[in-house]
Amino acid sequence: MSDLELHFRAANKADLDILQTIRAAAFMPVFASFRKILGDVIYEAAQAHEDADQENILTSMFEEDSVWRVTIAESEGAVVGFVAVRIDEENGFGEIGLNAIAPQFAGKGFGTVMYEYALQQMREAGVGVATVATGGDPSHAPARRAYEKAGFNVSIPSVWMCRTL
Repeated sequence: MSDLELHFRAANKADLDILQTIRAAAFMPVFASFRKILGDVIYEAAQAHEDADQENILTSMFEEDSVWRVTIAESEGAVVGFVAVRIDEENGFGEIGLNAIAPQFAGKGFGTVMYEYALQQMREAGVGVATVATGGDPSHAPARRAYEKAGFNVSIPSVWMCRTL
């Protein structure tokens, strides 16, 4: 574990505004990267709706029937980030879902500590495998590094190809 001072607590609906602010700020460069890679025409047709829907995805994680547990990471009273975890006990794995570090805290190791905490939740639930999905584009490089630092070491590369008609 890292020396970074992070405290974790379960998120609730009252936290949603700050989590949405962090999510939007953290993913702004990702969405801009997607637009740059795809170009405006393809981005608007094939990707923009998914990027816009991310807000609804986070909100849905607080619904009563959600399988996701959202945890907040705090340092010195400030919300640094959040991570959603899903435990699939039947199949023996846990998944890190939507997560973000506030841009002012990025690159300082907080993400790695947050992922280690998420992995500990999975261990305590008795599952033996952890998964996380991330992008292969340059804007996701910091996330990939943080996941690797947290021990994720097996991956299946994927390519999403597009064209205009």
